[in-house]
Amino acid sequence: MENQNLNILDEVNKGATMGMDAINIISEKAKDEDFQNVLKTEYSKYKDISRRVNNLYSNYSDKEPHETNAMTKMMTWYGVQMKTMSDDTTSKLSELMMQGTNMGIIEGRRLLNHNDNAASDVKDILNEFVVMQEDSVETLKKFL
Repeated sequence: MENQNLNILDEVNKGATMGMDAINIISEKAKDEDFQNVLKTEYSKYKDISRRVNNLYSNYSDKEPHETNAMTKMMTWYGVQMKTMSDDTTSKLSELMMQGTNMGIIEGRRLLNHNDNAASDVKDILNEFVVMQEDSVETLKKFL
């Protein structure tokens, strides 16, 4: 069961760090002030989740939780650059954020549905992460 808890925490942390990486990249292209403010808020939420995962991780391991690697960061950067080459409108940037967030929601829901025996504190942070992302999608829809 400990491996199950560590796996979930690693996945949540990877999702949070990937979200922060994507926001950093998208923020450089964002021109709309309201959208920039939403990105700052979302970044803070991801950072808080990552901080909380790091605190919780020590209950299950003496190692650090996994984060996104340099290759993943580079691929995220490259993907954003390619997809915004001819369209870097707020609508397009919001769409890209939503696509990434939806992938996180799918993975999070899958983890929730297939890990009934995970520790309650681990399931709680996973659920909070998924709900946070679902709320984020609703916020981002306004910019499409």
